Amino acid sequence: MHRYIPHTEEEIKQMLQEIGINSIDELFVDVPKTIDGYNIPEGKDEFTVRKDIEKLVKQNVYFEPENVFLGAGIYVHHIPTVVKHMASNPNFVTAYTPYQAEVSQGTLQMLFEYQTMMCELTGMEVSNSSMYDGASAFAESLLMATRITGKTKMLVARTINPEYRTVARTYTKPQGIEITEVNYDKSGRIDLAQLKNMIDNQTAAVAVAYTNFFGIVEDLKSIREAIPSNVVFIVVAEPVSLALLEAPGKFGADIVVGEGQSLGVTPNLGGPGIGFFTTLEKHVRKMPGRIIGQTKDLEGKKGYVMILQTREQHIRREKATSNICSNQAYIALINAIYLSTMGPQGLKEVAWRSYNNAHYLAKKLEENGLPRLFDGEFFNEFVVKVPESYRTKWHEMVKEGILGPIPIDRVYKELGPSALVCSTEVNTKTSIEKLVEVMSK
Repeated sequence: MHRYIPHTEEEIKQMLQEIGINSIDELFVDVPKTIDGYNIPEGKDEFTVRKDIEKLVKQNVYFEPENVFLGAGIYVHHIPTVVKHMASNPNFVTAYTPYQAEVSQGTLQMLFEYQTMMCELTGMEVSNSSMYDGASAFAESLLMATRITGKTKMLVARTINPEYRTVARTYTKPQGIEITEVNYDKSGRIDLAQLKNMIDNQTAAVAVAYTNFFGIVEDLKSIREAIPSNVVFIVVAEPVSLALLEAPGKFGADIVVGEGQSLGVTPNLGGPGIGFFTTLEKHVRKMPGRIIGQTKDLEGKKGYVMILQTREQHIRREKATSNICSNQAYIALINAIYLSTMGPQGLKEVAWRSYNNAHYLAKKLEENGLPRLFDGEFFNEFVVKVPESYRTKWHEMVKEGILGPIPIDRVYKELGPSALVCSTEVNTKTSIEKLVEVMSK
């Protein structure tokens, strides 16, 4: 192993002493030396393995898209066939990394187009070529706010996705960044009075979700007015809703991030996702990731290149804004194809149908004794009060082919028994009424 390590024996000895151990082997003391007890069977021939796998596959439960009412950050939308067809083109699938611009013009142009579309959707001036997912994009936005302001106090709405907040704490704690959570009011929006009282001279940023985890549309104008101009305003946006709602950039957002899975990507065991990250041009050198730009070569022909790569491989380490070493280029391609296919009107149609289905579902649930918990306006998700036994019922719905609204009272205990209901354009009147019947039993 040592032939691949550039350090001398003396350097290795010094590093081990610094962390208080005597050998490299001690670094792996917590890793089991064997895998005894896992009952891994002996190898089998291909035919037998195939039959065994097919048996396992038959145990999977398939949910028709129209019977999925689970949201909370990952959404089922109809994806036009042309999206998957174009994204399967071998020239896209096997494209080389964009570092060598002369052999990657197609990939670079695609990422440039993706950036342009994300700027149009969010109302911001600059987009990078994507992050790993929505949670990491949000965490990186807090780190960026510290770089912009030199301050370390973050005011984060409790109505931001709980998983995003957990990831953010993982990113920020080692860097001495303090995250303080701001509560919500009876409308389901951030508590503006509490927010105003919490802002002080050490505040670097205020972060809210739009729409938020409860599905409520935040009043970005009022929030921006409550925030001093030197405090960074971060918005975690749901991209499909932006086809109907005013873009966050119009309300003075400094950074807009989010999860792009709903733009043409099928939910699949929790992934893959793609984080989008947009900001103002004045903050561009504080932004993580990389940016693709359009230029001209010596002959005056249009070309595409990486114009900003703020990671430690390309610039002095102390000036690097992030250690993100790649991006979700292939998922960005799918986003770009989906947005190009749908166009502004098509995406607006998806948003409207999602909105209408959700409001129809909310009305039906309320008529059957399952009222909304918040009175704020919502897009395509909302929280309802449910019986104590709902969690058991939630698991039982699976047997009827329904992936029902997720219980959220383990995270938001103060709400009591409650569930987050989601509806998109794929849900039908029949499937909605079937859900209402099952939940009302």
